[in-house]
Amino acid sequence: MAFESLTDRLAGVFKKLRGHGKLTEADIKAAMREVRMALLEADVNYKVAKDFCAKVSERAMGQEVMESLTPAQQVVKIVNEELVALMGGSEAARLNIKNKGQTIIMLCGLQGNGKTTHAAKLAKYFIKQGRRPMLVACDIYRPAAIDQLQVVGKQAGAPVFTLPGAKPPEIAKKALAHAKDYGNDIVILDTAGRLQIDDVLMQELVDIKEAVPVDETLLVVDAMAGQDAVNVAKTFNEKVSIDGIILTKTDGDTRGGAALSVLAVTGKPIKFQGTGEKLDDLDVFHPDRMASRILGMGDVLSLIERAQETADEKAAEETAKRMLENKFDMNDMLDQFAQIRKMGGAGAMLSMLPGASGIDASQVDDKAFDRIEAMIYSMTKEEREKPSIINPKRKRRIAAGSGTTVADVNKLLKQFEMMQKMMKQFKKSPKGFARRLGGMMGNPNAFRGLK
Repeated sequence: MAFESLTDRLAGVFKKLRGHGKLTEADIKAAMREVRMALLEADVNYKVAKDFCAKVSERAMGQEVMESLTPAQQVVKIVNEELVALMGGSEAARLNIKNKGQTIIMLCGLQGNGKTTHAAKLAKYFIKQGRRPMLVACDIYRPAAIDQLQVVGKQAGAPVFTLPGAKPPEIAKKALAHAKDYGNDIVILDTAGRLQIDDVLMQELVDIKEAVPVDETLLVVDAMAGQDAVNVAKTFNEKVSIDGIILTKTDGDTRGGAALSVLAVTGKPIKFQGTGEKLDDLDVFHPDRMASRILGMGDVLSLIERAQETADEKAAEETAKRMLENKFDMNDMLDQFAQIRKMGGAGAMLSMLPGASGIDASQVDDKAFDRIEAMIYSMTKEEREKPSIINPKRKRRIAAGSGTTVADVNKLLKQFEMMQKMMKQFKKSPKGFARRLGGMMGNPNAFRGLK
């Protein structure tokens, strides 16, 4: 999980603070030394880490914290607020998108950082919003770059404009005219990259911006590059003038330095984050949610949004109805697993849950779903609908058919039995169950309107 090491280090600092009933100036200074070391180890820019700790220290030594009944919680609150401010404030940075006419977005960056893939991800993002994006192949140098764009463009459902033999500024101009004729209101330019920054690359990007009225210049950088990514962003901004950043591979083993440093160093916000290899794995960057995840508080809002995006409302209503009527069976369990897979798997969901920072999401065995599904698929239609009929002989057959053991089958049946008991409890007292469920979520009134 991204930022895991930083999250663990900060959790250790706050745990020590909670051991003190009242905080002294010495306690806060010692804690801030550890926080600064944690930030530097996470590859945060030295000056950014120093300024961040100075701001937190100044606020933490104020009367509000020193005289508080829960000083450690106040310090965590201050660190959270300063992390949010460091990454751009509580509001997500918006794209400069026109309501009428065409919006031109130019993607730039070094080779290998995922420009082409993220061009297609952006296209899919806009398609979901009811827009009509078109991808433009302005990388005429890298072998198979145009072919790659055509493949991912097709996957995203967006047309791809190519003009063999032309230079990138001319391609961009002709693409704009083509998009106007065909009603494409978002034009995404996939430009060439290099293994390292050079003047020829920069001049080409400047020439494209002079040829067409680019509304949004987005730099694609690899989160795993740490301070190198920040230095690249600084140079691109100075030479080409970028409007924002797409931070890729934030689901990988990144230490977090790029996300925490890039705005302070370049003055340009992160607007999107790539969270996986699929074309749906692109999220708007929310500084407050990222700060919450770094501090181990989870990201429930993103989890809910992902659930809403992937949910089949009709299927969900049918499942809910079956739960209320106590008809939930193994087929419904299969449907729930399919929904979890759509949301990115158990590991992706776990990383967004509050308090899950101590669990290594990479160790969550998504293959357990495969084993359970294999067992359910090895059951007869009657066994799926009425698991209570599964006797020892049937268990041996199911285990043999799914490549599992009888113990695995017993474990699955026990889990299903527990779920059925919960359903009965819900049917018996839906309001009481809802209050308990709401309490677990931190909001006892969350389901107050339940009949």
